Amino acid sequence: MTDAVEVFVPGHITGLFSVHRHADPERAGSRGAGVTLTDGVTVALTPAPDSLVTLNGDPVEMPPVAGVLDALDVTAEIHAETPLPLGAGFGVSGAMALGTAYAANAAFDCGKTDNAVIRVAHEAEVSSGTGLGDVVAQARGGVPIRLEPGAPPHGRLDAIPAAARVEYLTFGGLATSDVISGSTTELSAAGEDALTALLDRPTLPGFIDAARSFARDAGVITDDVAAVLDDVDTASMAMLGRTVYTLGTGLTDAGYDAETCRVHPAGATFEE
Repeated sequence: MTDAVEVFVPGHITGLFSVHRHADPERAGSRGAGVTLTDGVTVALTPAPDSLVTLNGDPVEMPPVAGVLDALDVTAEIHAETPLPLGAGFGVSGAMALGTAYAANAAFDCGKTDNAVIRVAHEAEVSSGTGLGDVVAQARGGVPIRLEPGAPPHGRLDAIPAAARVEYLTFGGLATSDVISGSTTELSAAGEDALTALLDRPTLPGFIDAARSFARDAGVITDDVAAVLDDVDTASMAMLGRTVYTLGTGLTDAGYDAETCRVHPAGATFEE
């Protein structure tokens, strides 16, 4: 058993998605596409008699993290640090679940393969109702396209092979569980149409155009986000949060005080 392990997991903005339910959480998930971020979550795990989870120094209830620890039958203190807001469409809960899974597997010598670690985190995230596709995307990095739902070996991913500056501006959160637990028929139809459009044009401009069409057709754009999108035609809304993002300089060009980072080229990585 190792004293402590740190793992960095990139943030993830989902641009478009469709919901695919299944009784088995490793087969449930989403199809769609997003972008991973160099702004992410650093998860530090220390074995302990009782489990504790903190985010930026404050104790938090994080069901996906608890689910990972339960699945691996371990107890530990989990201390996560991130510049990203929770619940605003950046995949923070998925990152914490995935980082915990990798760190616990290493710290406690669980002996799980990479796909098995991803599967544990994905199942915990889906079972908690906090996300459907962030974990598998964050394990891949780059600009992942989720072609089939679920964790490995069921899920299937591709990607847009490109790098970019990312700008984002957030107004707060939306409850992911409220959206994905209700009727998602119209949202998923919009997601399937947007994914088809993206696969016909798998480029960064194609991604933004497909994501923007999805946000509009899914009917999820909030008033504060809509006001920014009126000013920036190369931007879209993060799923699911009151967050606007663009690949490039569209937000700052329009005069907004946006946060900046880049597409993260890889998935989760161990910190030295």
